Amino acid sequence: MQPIIIVLIILVVLVFIALIRTVQVIPQASAAIVERFGRYTRTLSAGLNIVVPFIDTIRNRIDLREQVVPFPPQPVITQDNLVVNIDTVIYYQVTDARAATYEVASYIQAIEQLTVTTLRNIIGGMDLERTLTSREEINAALRGVLDEATGKWGIRVNRVELKAIEPPTSIQDSMEKQMRADRDKRAAILTAEGIRQSQILTAEGEKQSSILRAEGDAKSAALRAEGEAQAIRTVFESIHAGDPDQKLLAYQYLQMLPKIAEGDANKLWIIPSELNDALKGLGGMVNIPGLSGNGGNGGNGGNGGAPANGTGASPATRPAATPAPRREAPPFDKD
Repeated sequence: MQPIIIVLIILVVLVFIALIRTVQVIPQASAAIVERFGRYTRTLSAGLNIVVPFIDTIRNRIDLREQVVPFPPQPVITQDNLVVNIDTVIYYQVTDARAATYEVASYIQAIEQLTVTTLRNIIGGMDLERTLTSREEINAALRGVLDEATGKWGIRVNRVELKAIEPPTSIQDSMEKQMRADRDKRAAILTAEGIRQSQILTAEGEKQSSILRAEGDAKSAALRAEGEAQAIRTVFESIHAGDPDQKLLAYQYLQMLPKIAEGDANKLWIIPSELNDALKGLGGMVNIPGLSGNGGNGGNGGNGGAPANGTGASPATRPAATPAPRREAPPFDKD
């Protein structure tokens, strides 16, 4: 009985192993290559798959999702004989599991080497300055070459990126000095432009202010002159309209005398010739001796026979005072 039990146990184990090898579960976004006696049979897609146990074998399981592979820095010589280190990143996706398995031994290594050689060809036709400023152009050219070369391997290159472009240390120092000099130059130019613009604006402001001030002074002087002319015209018209007599004029003369004598610096002041006639008229009005027409006689008694007018002529021989001609006001231009 024991041999029979052992055989049954062996059969059960074989059946279990056969079931395990028969049923193959493939995850989503994955594929499996099936070979029968070493020859490609089919590609298993995602889900539950049945294969012939001990005859069909799973050769390779491939991830169909997009993959990202960074490559180490590679030394590349530019057109102007400068060595730069370039880091690249490749985004690729397997589109044909069979071609990726049988057309190339290691598609990762093949992509890396193809990237290096293509990058050297592209950078070899550019100088350093163009290399540093033409990343998009390099990426597009590199992606086109890789996509065309890897198409037969069942791989699609979706994107190629240059992570870093590192020139030599001496070149970096020279570039930093050049950039610093350029920045200092631009800063000096901007400062000079600012000062120039500020001076221009200041000069324009002063010019405009001077023009406006001159216009204001001119208008003020014109208005002041017009006001004074109008005041003189009004006073002259009022005087003629009132028709003042000799007595009023004499009184106005007497009121103006203190104003003429005002000030400590007034050592000499002039009395108008019309003041004598005004005083005579005022004396006759208030009957003051010496201020009327015969006031010369009264003055003789006070100074021992000396004439009152101080000229040495007697009142009898002094000619009669001739009334001053009436002055007409000059015409004013109303305009």
